[in-house]
Amino acid sequence: MMQENIKLIDLVIELVDARIPLSSRNPDIDELGRNKSRIVLLNKADLADPVYNAQWLEYFKARGACVLEMNAKSGGGVRGINQLVQEACREKLERDRKRGIVNRPVRAMVVGIPNVGKSTFINSFAGKACAKTGNKPGVTKGKQWIRLNKSLELLDTPGILWPKFEDREVGMRLAFIGSINDEILVSEELACDLLCCLKAWYPGSICERYGIQWKDTFAEVLENIARSRGCYARGENLDLVKAADILLDDFRSGRLGRITLERPEGQ
Repeated sequence: MMQENIKLIDLVIELVDARIPLSSRNPDIDELGRNKSRIVLLNKADLADPVYNAQWLEYFKARGACVLEMNAKSGGGVRGINQLVQEACREKLERDRKRGIVNRPVRAMVVGIPNVGKSTFINSFAGKACAKTGNKPGVTKGKQWIRLNKSLELLDTPGILWPKFEDREVGMRLAFIGSINDEILVSEELACDLLCCLKAWYPGSICERYGIQWKDTFAEVLENIARSRGCYARGENLDLVKAADILLDDFRSGRLGRITLERPEGQ
């Protein structure tokens, strides 16, 4: 569907998750939008480490993309997008002007992986509920044209993951942010993988949030999180699934602090 509609498009607006800007990019989008102007929006920037937000902005600028950090949920940064669209489509708008074409809107395709916030962004940008939203992947099922104003039309598309992850780390990070359906995952294993990343880059986040210290194994840390949050199944048996879900939810919602799990090359 996206390939069929790309010929109608002037601009590709790609949303990525600021906490994992590379892992949250569908590699097929580069081929799909090869000859189109491109905007990259670092969404959920309020949940990501501000130091690395700045570095990722420079990373994408250096590769020829117009880029902006934003928080679609609160509307932070959304006001700057109109100017970014004009910048990205400057050549196209100039060609139209020379041909005597006026008031022809820029047509932009909004793309991104599941649960990256495309529909929330569109609603925030439009100032009204145009697209269905949800806090799990797979809410948008088909394409939808949305006319924002006289100068811009958006094509909302479903979040798409590529068929196979060549790199396990990429799949793991996508699971951390909720782009893969939790129902097909083993939450205790995923929580231990997240603890591994946090110990390497943000060790204080766990100690501060749960009032516990790091242990020899991540399974022991998860057990201590269960104790600190009163996660018991029957009697004194710890409910590690519940503890894992709490940890993942705390990460996804920013309660562990502002965390970025990928660094630009050379950082």
